[in-house]
Amino acid sequence: MTIKALIFDFDGLLMDTETTLLDSWRWEWRRHGLELDPAGFFADHGGDINESRYAALAAAAGAGYDRETSHALRSAYRKELNAALQPAPGITGWLDRAADLGLRLAVASSSPLWHVGAMLDQAGLRSRFEVLATGEEVAAHKPDPAVYLLALERLGLPAGAAVAFEDTAHGVAAAHAAGLRCVAVPNPHADHARFTAAELLLTSAADRSLDEVLAALAPPGNPVRRRAEHGMLPADD
Repeated sequence: MTIKALIFDFDGLLMDTETTLLDSWRWEWRRHGLELDPAGFFADHGGDINESRYAALAAAAGAGYDRETSHALRSAYRKELNAALQPAPGITGWLDRAADLGLRLAVASSSPLWHVGAMLDQAGLRSRFEVLATGEEVAAHKPDPAVYLLALERLGLPAGAAVAFEDTAHGVAAAHAAGLRCVAVPNPHADHARFTAAELLLTSAADRSLDEVLAALAPPGNPVRRRAEHGMLPADD
């Protein structure tokens, strides 16, 4: 089936908000004279787990820890870090080429719309996406496929007509559960060894042009694949 749409995760893929999240928590632990152990910091599912993170900090900091002040200061610091973010390397080129090819674009994120929308606005990317499907709109987060199914519903397309792009292993699982093929571009904190299920694994969106990515996903005998095999578009065999 011809690819008609690309569906992107947001955090860690379109922009590296995963690093600013971790750095804001490191900063807050250090404000209390403590060091955060990053092992286990990132969950194996989508959605907000900050309450458990605050509980862990409260236990480590002991008496006198003020959850409200801690949240306000950490959030303000992360906002400063996020303000400096640009689209991840290679992403803008992919989106530009998608427009040239007439491909429709969507975001499927476990994060809430207020976060995703604000960051896309900051990067000047929001108008590129026809559909935004976000975490507060679905009952379960990735690896549950709900947010991808919502994006497909809004696009009015079957899963075979779209490709997902993810930065986490549970995101890949969610895409596959929705029937989508998935290109993995792991974020800086993800273990590449966990992405064996992805149809294509890249270290960065700058690794391959969008044409090369689409060629690698095309089945044998497909015209796009044939052009790749004849040197017009390199394929990943």
